[in-house]
Parts: sequence; C-alpha cells; structure tokens
Amino acid sequence: MSLDAVMAHALRDVLEWDDYARAVADLTSAYVRPPVDVSEHSAPGPRGPVRIRVYRPLEAATDVPGLLWVHGGGFTAGDIDMAESDVVARELVARAGAVVASVDYRLAGPGTRFPAPLDDVDAAWTWLRGRAEEFGIHPARLSLGGCSAGGNLAAATAFRLVDRGGPQPAALVLGYPLLHFPVPGVEIDGVDDLPDILRFGLARDIEVMRAYVGRIDDLPVDALPGSRNPRGLPRTLLALSEIDELRGSGELFAVQLGDAGIPVRVEVAAGMPHGHLNIPPIAALPEIDRTLDAIVDVLGDTVP
Repeated sequence: MSLDAVMAHALRDVLEWDDYARAVADLTSAYVRPPVDVSEHSAPGPRGPVRIRVYRPLEAATDVPGLLWVHGGGFTAGDIDMAESDVVARELVARAGAVVASVDYRLAGPGTRFPAPLDDVDAAWTWLRGRAEEFGIHPARLSLGGCSAGGNLAAATAFRLVDRGGPQPAALVLGYPLLHFPVPGVEIDGVDDLPDILRFGLARDIEVMRAYVGRIDDLPVDALPGSRNPRGLPRTLLALSEIDELRGSGELFAVQLGDAGIPVRVEVAAGMPHGHLNIPPIAALPEIDRTLDAIVDVLGDTVP
C-alpha cells in the first residue's frame, strides 16, 4: 500500500521538523483534547529527580488499568507535551478509563548518554508500581509502553525487570519501536514519498544510535532490546506504521516473541508514516483511531 492520501497531501511541502509541526497542526486544527485530571510528580532516580505526569479520569475509580508511557524522539528530542505523549495519554484515559503516567526522561546529548534515559524510565516504573493503588491502578493491571525510541526504552526496562526477577508489566505496548541495529530491511511501497525527516535508512539509524550510546560498535544489549531472547517478557502489542523503515524491527521482534511462546499482537497502521501516534486522531485518519483502540483493548484485557 502507498502513503495515505491525506498524509501525502499534508506532507507535500515538508522539509524540516518545523514544517512537519505546522502541517500536522493545520491538518488537526479542529481536534479537541479530552478533558482529564492531570497532576505533576517527581520520582527519585539514580541521576536525579525524574518528572512524571499522571493522567486520570475526572471521576476517581479504583482497580483500573494503568500504563507507564514513554515518548519517542530519537533519544535526543521530544517531551511529555508532544502529541505522542500528551494526546495519547488523554485519549487512553478517556477511552479506557485507565490511568496513564508519562515520563519526562533525560534526553541524550552532551554529557548525557546511555543508560541515563533508560535509568529514568526504570526509576519511573519503580515509582509508579509502588504507588499504583494511590492512583487507583490495580498493581497487576499496570502495563508499560512507548513509541519509537520510547519503545526501545520500554522494552529495555521490561528486560531489566526480567533480570531482577520482579513483577512484570501486565502487558508491553510498543509503537513503531527501534529495537535492532542495523534495522532489518523491509520493502515498502511509498516510502520514497516521505520527507527525509520521516525516513529511517541506515545513515539515520547510525545517527540515532551514536547519539544515544556514543558509538555504533559493540553496543550494549540494554540499548538493543531486540538482541536479547525475549523469554520472560509479558504479552506484547506491536503497533507499527506501514510506511516506515523501522517496521522491520517491530516485525522481527514479533517473530522473536512468538518463537519464545509469548503472546503477541501486531497492528499495522495502513498508509501511515513513522510516528503516526504523534498526530492527534481525526476522522480523516482512521488508522490513528485504530491504533489507539488496539491499545485500549490490551489495557482492558488486563485482569487482577
């Protein structure tokens, strides 16, 4: 399938990230973020406090599903105000009656490299798991997930939990994650129609991993969750973008999970480029709604 026609029209003049932000804002100008209860918190971490934003239903409830959510941005960009973080959290609260906590992890850059972002997500998970009931979450219904680089961090955190022998998340939710290096190749019709900022060829993958780890040789397994045997991980949803070179990483991880006997569900958003959850859901782009509903299904399937 080729790039979605609505997306193709919106992206026609996009060259830089500012162009992309304007195009998405124009496309989704009528979208209204669902009203939910929002509170700001700080968790202790090995590298200092970690900011966490918690989203809850307006009417308090107990024993609801929960999700620690990790935004993307190539390890060097993004924050908890971006649509992939704030809009996704609000939509999941409104649709699933869940509690979602979004973690504002340290970004890679000068003086900050692996494993600092991962340490922050790990610390956020520990903090939220210990306070789940305070926020109305049943501890056994708390899941972990993220998109793109955030999917990498979520999966790596789940592996740390396996290594520590502690309770696993109820489910793992990975949106178009970067889990392998180099990324397995996959033939994609329409990928050449994308602006360069939404492409993930080898040169871009090298740039991302070098920014995160500081090198591309002898990468630590915690930086590449796909290099590990996934035995011990919980059931997993892989929500992939069809017109995305990182799709190969998600598809390979699905095979690895299946081979290890772990229940896995794969949803591919037809015609969507990488990062489609960074676009608010609108009627003209039903695949975004479909992805959000798949996450809702997974959260709803968690039982105490």
